[in-house]
Amino acid sequence: MSTPGTPPRVLTVAGSDSGGGAGIQADLKTMLALGVHGMSVITAVTAQNSLGVQGAWELPVEAVRAQYRSVVDDVGVQAVKTGMLASAELVETVAELLSGTPAPVVVDPVGVSKHGDPLLAASALDSVRTRLLPVATVATPNLDEVARLTGVRVESEEQLRDAAAAVLAHGPRWVVIKGGHLPGPAVDLLTDGHEEHWLRAPRYDNRHTHGTGCTLASAIAAHLAKGRSVPEAVAAAKRYVTGAIAAGFALGAGIGPVDHGWDLTRGADGVRRPPRLPGDPPAR
Repeated sequence: MSTPGTPPRVLTVAGSDSGGGAGIQADLKTMLALGVHGMSVITAVTAQNSLGVQGAWELPVEAVRAQYRSVVDDVGVQAVKTGMLASAELVETVAELLSGTPAPVVVDPVGVSKHGDPLLAASALDSVRTRLLPVATVATPNLDEVARLTGVRVESEEQLRDAAAAVLAHGPRWVVIKGGHLPGPAVDLLTDGHEEHWLRAPRYDNRHTHGTGCTLASAIAAHLAKGRSVPEAVAAAKRYVTGAIAAGFALGAGIGPVDHGWDLTRGADGVRRPPRLPGDPPAR
């Protein structure tokens, strides 16, 4: 039930990233930055840092179901985003829960981490195809995930259409094929099989891109929760994640994260500043 002054509510169903760059942590930071109330269902816990994933432990199905019901039945949701689901059993459980929730669903079919560590069992791929993708309002696979799910390998911008058709055949209403792994400017294709939207952005010379997929999917969900159409939500999310990549920063000895608060904490000169609070002395 909504009350005056309550922001739109978005639920992320995903794994935890102890390094704070991806997963549940990236999702909630994105939601806060975009003005919605973020809530979470944790599906797995990872030991993870800038160098990779050192361990992963999925939660019992009962714990995932209880978290979901606890939030949805009391607080309600205007959008749901899924990320790391780890196993076929968890994929099927989450798909069942989503099918009974009257809210748009953004599915990020996470397969591996930025460092190449597996986050989805090979045995779960069929469940993603047959159970999860059919309940998606928007699916957001990258090129590696497209290849794992459909067998279609993309090496050029023109082949993004083939990838989109292959994913749409599994039932999502819309798909964003993320072409960030192609050379040249960062181009994504959003389509429902009839309408096409090509989204382009500059490629920044910045290796600190941990969490980009989680961030994009969460941003789409946030904008859908605010009532935007799918094309509007995806275009706005693309702008947000492009800024977050440009502002990405070093953390640890490996790949650092994008800056989820880039639009809140940087001045016009690009220098990071803490947000100003009531009662702070005037800036000099």
